[in-house]
Amino acid sequence: MPRKCGIATFTSDCLPPVAARHPQSQCLAVSVNDIPDGYEYPEVVRFEIEEQDLSSYLRAADFLNISNVDIVCLQHEFGIFGGPAGGHILALLRELRMPVVTTLHTLLRSPKTDQRRVMEGLISLSTRLVVMAERGREMLQAIYQRRRPRSTSSPHGIPDVASSIRLTSKTSSEWKGKWCCSLFGLLSPNKGIEFVLNALPEILAEFPEVVYIVLGATHPNELREHGEAYRLGLEILAKKNKVDRNVIFYNQFVDLENLKEFIGAADLYITPYLNEAQITSGTLAYTFGAGKAVVSTPYWHAAELLATTGVSWCRSATRRPLHAK
Repeated sequence: MPRKCGIATFTSDCLPPVAARHPQSQCLAVSVNDIPDGYEYPEVVRFEIEEQDLSSYLRAADFLNISNVDIVCLQHEFGIFGGPAGGHILALLRELRMPVVTTLHTLLRSPKTDQRRVMEGLISLSTRLVVMAERGREMLQAIYQRRRPRSTSSPHGIPDVASSIRLTSKTSSEWKGKWCCSLFGLLSPNKGIEFVLNALPEILAEFPEVVYIVLGATHPNELREHGEAYRLGLEILAKKNKVDRNVIFYNQFVDLENLKEFIGAADLYITPYLNEAQITSGTLAYTFGAGKAVVSTPYWHAAELLATTGVSWCRSATRRPLHAK
């Protein structure tokens, strides 16, 4: 942070507790910039990589080596590193003289040629891989078995705020007396929000006090390529379906304290994501960890996480199953 990115949030959440567990050590961060002027990073960021500049990755490796770093924890996601399929990161890893633990935030069932090359490079250059769903370990063995990757499955963590989230009340908020469904996170077309908007007329016919809260700024990549077209399309759809009075869009990227209020006010969290292959969702982990009820499409992380809890079918007012196709 303050880069608006799921990986940036994850790293910002992870680094302080790791540092607290190892007070005898010094923890630092190396961040990747996707804009020319970079960001106003906190002091913990000691080196900045320019996303598309290969030489910047090599300089980062030199910095880590001369700083006598004991271990590097790499957060990997396709789309945040430069080069074909993010291959510039491999140049950095090849130069490092310390162990590398790579957390894989995405795993592809059918990787393209460049994606497979990068993933095989990550596997060979990492001392250990971390995935956040057991399915991830199975996929690594099935797709890259000749590499025999050493992997660990570790559930997606959340900040230590679950109890305070559960105690949050709607009594003093604008949602007082409402039944709140919500979604938060950076907006992009793969979120599937339009399916919830299309289901709302039937829902409101039976439960008129329902309010659907959509919290999140448009994803920076989506904003650069298409502007606010997706968000505006959602607003138009809400008006077309005559549910705009029951839908609240908050076009903002909120900090953790504000996010706790939104999660606490939610009666039901909905993740209608369209990409089945999404193996990690921080927003799902936050709300699930706070003890909230969840309705979700069966993308991989949700299918595995929610399978460990009670499951009930959601039906429309006419008793027909609702599906997001």
